[in-house]
Amino acid sequence: MKRIALFSAMALSIGLMGCASNGGGMASAGEDGSTYMTKSFKEVIATSFQAKGSAGLDRLVQTEAQHECSKYDYLGKPLPKDIAARIEKDHYSKVVYPADGQYFGDWKAGLKIAEDGKGMTWNDKPGTPNGGNCINCHQMIPNNPSQGNLGPSLIGYGKTRGNSEQIVKYTWARIYDSTSFNACSQMPPLGASHALTQQQMKDIMALLFDPNSPVNK
Repeated sequence: MKRIALFSAMALSIGLMGCASNGGGMASAGEDGSTYMTKSFKEVIATSFQAKGSAGLDRLVQTEAQHECSKYDYLGKPLPKDIAARIEKDHYSKVVYPADGQYFGDWKAGLKIAEDGKGMTWNDKPGTPNGGNCINCHQMIPNNPSQGNLGPSLIGYGKTRGNSEQIVKYTWARIYDSTSFNACSQMPPLGASHALTQQQMKDIMALLFDPNSPVNK
């Protein structure tokens, strides 16, 4: 299965790359893995989608990282190291850390955010707080069967890693924009995309590090 590029921070996607083909008058791929859309396909996109509520048309536009990763995935080749390094360096340079130097909020609020997958849909008003939907991809709470395993387990995260300045800043940057460490990361850039507020990120950080959090029990 071809890589499906993520067009929003909440992992809402449209598989333009995955649906690329040489027939049907839809999306086609060049020999270099780049894609282009026929006139008829552009018309379908233009008439089938509209901005409404919190769902904007910006979701249909690939970032450079999504484009490059999808292109090389189509070709069956790994992303060249120089391109990956450039993308990661660029994204890492744009990570915004807390201005007040405080990285931790309320782990109880963080748990609610991690379990909440709502937000950024057409019937959500702009400015409405979003959920992080973390447990959709990560195991976080011991003995909780309703968790995903697409991403690494986060059970015991703070307990096993400690809370050094280095690991705290790394974790913040990873939540803010995981592309900073993996150009083809499937994790939504929760901070860079403004899917989560800085306070919400602090609450998730507390969930991961606080010794009283169920993550570390």
